[in-house]
Amino acid sequence: MAAKGRITVNEAYCKSCGLCVAACPKHVLRISDHLNARGYRPSEQFTEGCIACSMCAMSCPDACIEVYRIKED
Repeated sequence: MAAKGRITVNEAYCKSCGLCVAACPKHVLRISDHLNARGYRPSEQFTEGCIACSMCAMSCPDACIEVYRIKED
């Protein structure tokens, strides 16, 4: 059974560089349509399928992504 996960993005610090979107092997991230307080469009998880590999977090130059593994019973 594949691992499941979810991410959170600290939108206040995301500069919409897109590195996390490019790094995600499951293509569950995108650049959002709304602007943060600094005028950037933060990344967001837009679909299920995250495997909690942390590639997005490791690629983020501003360390604004946290990855959580969901335990399945």
